[in-house]
Amino acid sequence: MTNLINKSKFVTRNQSVPKRNSRLSSAWKVAPDVFSSFRFAWAGVIYTFKTQRNFRIHTGIALVAILLGLWFNVTMTQMAILAITCALVMILELLNTAIESVVDLTVGKQYHEQAKKAKDCAAGAVLVSAIASVLVACFILFPYGLNLIFSLL
Repeated sequence: MTNLINKSKFVTRNQSVPKRNSRLSSAWKVAPDVFSSFRFAWAGVIYTFKTQRNFRIHTGIALVAILLGLWFNVTMTQMAILAITCALVMILELLNTAIESVVDLTVGKQYHEQAKKAKDCAAGAVLVSAIASVLVACFILFPYGLNLIFSLL
């Protein structure tokens, strides 16, 4: 099996680390404080929102589900379940984006079967969570929707 990692791109003990004002220097450093950690985390969420169509779709559907839950005045437990399942889909979409980025960084533009498997499995995790989230939303919101329809008739 060929080595997929190009080790020439990594900094070794004998090499110098990029200068502080270098754009690349922040990519390897640990955040110096809590606020920087949150800023880096939000940068990942914003990057994913801007670049991943499915993340935007999941965000929109999650907003609709939460707003419907508020409008139907579902119980706090039901709202928590809705929020957790929506968040799970978005979390897995963020992880999927991270995995795809790392795989692309590792293999570059070459095709590799293991890279395909890693990307497919990450996407599959998002798919399974999205299906589960839709089912949970239907189980919670459908009875409220039926009650609304029957009350209007």
